Amino acid sequence: MKKEAIVVCPQPEAAESGIEILRAGGNAVDAAVATALAQTVVDPIMCGIAGFGTGTVYMPGKNVHEYFDFHSPAPLAAREDMWEHLLEGETKDGFGFILKGRVNDIGPQSIGTPATLKGLEAMHQAHGRLPWKQVVEPAIRWAEDGFFVRPGMHAFWIDEPTMGRVGNLERLQYCEESRQLYCRPDGRPKAIGTPLHNQGMASVLRQVAEEGSHPFYHGDLAQKMVSHLQSLGALITLEDLAQYQVTRNQPLVGSYRDRTITTNQPPGGGAMLLEMLNILENFDLRGMEHNSPEYIQLVCEVMKKATTDKDRCIGDPKFFEVPLEQLLSKDMAREVATQIRAGQRFSIERVNPGAPVPRDTTHLSVVDADGNAVSMTHSLAMPSGIITPGMGFQYNGCMGVFDPRPGRAGSIKPGKSRFTASCPTMTFKDGQLDVVLGAPGGTQIAMGVLHVLLNVIDHQMEMQAAVSAPRFSSTSNTIDVCNRIPRYTTRALENLGYSIGRNPYNYTIAWVHGVQVQADGLHGGADPGRDGVAYKLRVDTTQ
Repeated sequence: MKKEAIVVCPQPEAAESGIEILRAGGNAVDAAVATALAQTVVDPIMCGIAGFGTGTVYMPGKNVHEYFDFHSPAPLAAREDMWEHLLEGETKDGFGFILKGRVNDIGPQSIGTPATLKGLEAMHQAHGRLPWKQVVEPAIRWAEDGFFVRPGMHAFWIDEPTMGRVGNLERLQYCEESRQLYCRPDGRPKAIGTPLHNQGMASVLRQVAEEGSHPFYHGDLAQKMVSHLQSLGALITLEDLAQYQVTRNQPLVGSYRDRTITTNQPPGGGAMLLEMLNILENFDLRGMEHNSPEYIQLVCEVMKKATTDKDRCIGDPKFFEVPLEQLLSKDMAREVATQIRAGQRFSIERVNPGAPVPRDTTHLSVVDADGNAVSMTHSLAMPSGIITPGMGFQYNGCMGVFDPRPGRAGSIKPGKSRFTASCPTMTFKDGQLDVVLGAPGGTQIAMGVLHVLLNVIDHQMEMQAAVSAPRFSSTSNTIDVCNRIPRYTTRALENLGYSIGRNPYNYTIAWVHGVQVQADGLHGGADPGRDGVAYKLRVDTTQ
């Protein structure tokens, strides 16, 4: 009997690695970990082994459905008020702060405790089938044998800096090691199609393949990293690395129409997603014209409501009491729906709103032939620009999203993790796996995932159509639209008093990658805004 397996992600090379592992007899977890490790090599400022992430594992045969949350906490040397005097403004979409000297945005103090490597190892140790060394091997090959600069990668590298934020090219140019790897002698990023090799990262991954994460968190690699980072003035210490632990959580469970929705716990974006779905459930979206002015106005008011609640209420639950029962109340959702019908418009307050937040994140969705599934989003946040000589990977810049003002949900505290909109999500219909999806895209992640769920459930779209449809968002008092939302539509919204921000890209506002499980097989959707692919494998299960 032939069954299908699938890997969907923004990098063809990484998807190849996942398929190779499935061919070798690995399960969805093996394939997801191999894919993620390959992503850290072939998309080097989107993600990295010194980044952070959140991912869910669903294994019906083992009665397993859990999240591995490997968020990057603030270093133990951090203090709640250490940057309060440096505050200049807040990103327009509310996903980061602009400080004098940009200390939170680039450079040594922007680095939170590296988490991704330990998160991937924990996931594999719990549920993988193949040996760890075999799962790491594809990433080593990409680093040693090389890959090339892809169009989506290059477009991201040349993103211009805006209103106080550091541009991506400056992150590539920040240290000598990074310039050697990714830039031409004149400082421009290497051209599309240029071969890239990363022997330093290959060396690190070879040691990790042999010894696991121990040298990275407790041994010689940790010593090398901390020695270098502290010489630059970083807050990271050996204690930060040694104390770091991955959190395993039960899913946050909600419902929308006839679907059960499972997503991640705070400080992830799952609660924000479920709140929006709860409110929209009170409206007949199927009876509305998709992406009409009325549809956009409704969904954007819901997005604004969820954004204001996120700003006030969602932080690291180890440090801040998140009122989940209130946020996810169906009664509260009905009240909000009544307010929207009555014409209420929600307002989002920002401190000197400036640049939008960068979008340095990636995602993967995997389903194997046994019905096991993984959805994982991992990131560098805004990468710090720093590579320890000879090691080949950039460190995260996770400190940029913390609120420098004390006493708030997102305030800095030692050991605290910041909010992330990442929300790897699964849906179930009649108790059976229905959809596996997630996205990169900074604060727009939850909005992109929301769009695709509405497209699949309310508008009956197949997955590739659902991730390709034009998107819009409102995480500020502006309605942001991609360039495939017609101007006659946005003029109607402007006539209603809304401010419109038009993105020059046709495919933007997160980049969703997902799988739809149908009676006729697995349907993958790779967002056209990236270099993504949906690779399928047919598996003979009779052998």
